[in-house]
Amino acid sequence: MSYTVENSSLLGDLERVAKTRQEIARRLSKIADTIAQAELAGETASGRLGLAAEVAKINLASDSLRQGVFRLLVLGDLKRGKSTLLNALIGEKLLPSDVNPCTALLTVLRYGLNKKVTVHFKDNRDAVKLDLPSFQEKYTIDPDEAKKLEEESKLAFPEVSHAVIEYPLPLLERGIEIIDSPGLNDTEARNELSLSYINNCHAILFVFRASQPYTLEERRYLENYLKGRGLTVFFLINGWDEVRDSLIDPDNAEELVAAESRLRQVFSNNLGEYCEADGQNFYAKRVFEVSAINALRRRIKNPDDNLVGTGFPEFTQALNHFLTQERAVAEMHQAKTLAGQVYHRVREALARRIPLLDQDLAELQQRMNAVAPEFEQLGEIRDRFQDEIRQTRDKKAQAIADGFRAYILNLGNTFAADFSPYQPNISFFESLERGKREEFNAAFKRGFEQYINDKIAAWELTAEREIAAAFGELARSAAVHGAAYAQVSQTIGEKLIGQQVKTGINIGVEQSSPNWASWAVGFVSLAWGNVAGIALAGAGFDWKNIFVNALAVLGIWSFLSIFSLSLIGGPLGVFVLGLGVGAWQVETARQELIALTKKEFIKYLPQVAQEQWQPIFEAVKGCFDNYEREVIKQINDDIKSRQAELNNLVEQKQSREIDREAELQRLQNLEAEIAAELRAIDVL
Repeated sequence: MSYTVENSSLLGDLERVAKTRQEIARRLSKIADTIAQAELAGETASGRLGLAAEVAKINLASDSLRQGVFRLLVLGDLKRGKSTLLNALIGEKLLPSDVNPCTALLTVLRYGLNKKVTVHFKDNRDAVKLDLPSFQEKYTIDPDEAKKLEEESKLAFPEVSHAVIEYPLPLLERGIEIIDSPGLNDTEARNELSLSYINNCHAILFVFRASQPYTLEERRYLENYLKGRGLTVFFLINGWDEVRDSLIDPDNAEELVAAESRLRQVFSNNLGEYCEADGQNFYAKRVFEVSAINALRRRIKNPDDNLVGTGFPEFTQALNHFLTQERAVAEMHQAKTLAGQVYHRVREALARRIPLLDQDLAELQQRMNAVAPEFEQLGEIRDRFQDEIRQTRDKKAQAIADGFRAYILNLGNTFAADFSPYQPNISFFESLERGKREEFNAAFKRGFEQYINDKIAAWELTAEREIAAAFGELARSAAVHGAAYAQVSQTIGEKLIGQQVKTGINIGVEQSSPNWASWAVGFVSLAWGNVAGIALAGAGFDWKNIFVNALAVLGIWSFLSIFSLSLIGGPLGVFVLGLGVGAWQVETARQELIALTKKEFIKYLPQVAQEQWQPIFEAVKGCFDNYEREVIKQINDDIKSRQAELNNLVEQKQSREIDREAELQRLQNLEAEIAAELRAIDVL
């Protein structure tokens, strides 16, 4: 199948998805309007049904569908060809993709009728609008310059937050936003900006280079920032055609097959764990060998080129399937489920209300008194679940804080081996030369910071898994309590009307659960991301800076500075003697440097472990407190709405005579209109 056909298929499928999303959003809005109008009319009839919360939820879901976009975040190190790949994907040379310049800003591509760029700043300055040529000239730099800035811990444009490019491209018009990030090794501050977009994106395109397979920097990045977070990542091995060029004899077919096989094995060994979910392996649907420069050249020359042999037809087909089926179907299924839940809630309210229209005031009040014990049972279910949340919170907060303390105290035992990959590339003796000393010291400090960040990131993932597992247990408990709650609610309805409550059309388990239980169960898969990480971020806890900041306060950097002075100021002989016998050997000298660093390092570990125990305990506790607060609020709102529903009817019966036939018709029309919209959503 040609690339043109595949690209047209992607645009066509995205167009259908966009139209379906808009239609479902319109149907949801109509459901919300229908209920809101019915509640307003109820004020002069048999009273409100207590459905304000349902109206709010439906409107929120409708707005999300109507405004929703698919965001693709492009990550990769410098010189991997990210911008070239994007240009080939969108079919136009939009981003700078020459051999040398690279994008120096995090750039968001989105649809706009007119071509323009808006540069946003970190301070209070107004955003600046530029044309594309001006933007490309001002905000692209040479990769070597970018590398130098990274070594100096500087940003290319420190005052700039990001840029937004608006462009009238068909792909972007279908609801796609593409975030093009600078290289991974641009600077740590720039990495943080890229990472801030991760949980707000639907998929990540991670770009490798075949000629530099799976570098240490890329491994660290994947392990620290993407591993275990439930993200959908497409891995693109760019420059696959360069494998042939690297051979001594490019025309040797056997040598080429062997070289490609070895390269595939490297990526397979390292990327396999990122392509597994629910016991299934998606490697073939997530890893692609591409040649972006060849694809771009061919598309510029002939927009209808099939691009066979560049890897793009296979990649765009997989991306199409994800965007238009996996992600879109799940998103719309959530909307359908919510609509079903609201319909079920309305049917329950109507099934209770209609039989009560014939009861006189005295009989109605008598039956309301009869269901008081059931309302108490609802409160008891709430209290039991709340106790479980708090017990889980206290147990997990204690365990994770204790685990952090043990983890930190153990770092000294493994420091020598663990720190080895982070040592400067500069030769130790070379560092004693004039002009190299400060460079070595700065590189050593950067390596130490990266070591600390990586260690904390590894611990963070373990903590997040523990928290996610705890929320999984609470989700299962919520389902059990929700079933008991639903049964008591059913009993309330039956005691009020003297017969079994029937809810009409078939409703699935996920739709018949109380709204609060559905929310509590679904919290674990919130936003297709890692719920623990989202919750911890919401608690305002900065994992990555815990340890480095603590060590800065405690003086590890002072030690390194003092140690550096001995390199700069003292005679070489004095320094070498200070390292011990045999220090003239480079490896021995390096080992002694690590040993001295370790000795100073472990002096502070007990204090760091102790001082950070309480902040970590409070941060984890805050995750569960936020969860408890929302769940209990929803349960209380549900109980109050059920009570208000009955009180409204009593008030109406006390104030006026209700026209039973007219009210019956009004309520039946309400049910019929919502059922019709639900069926339409189901068809869509």
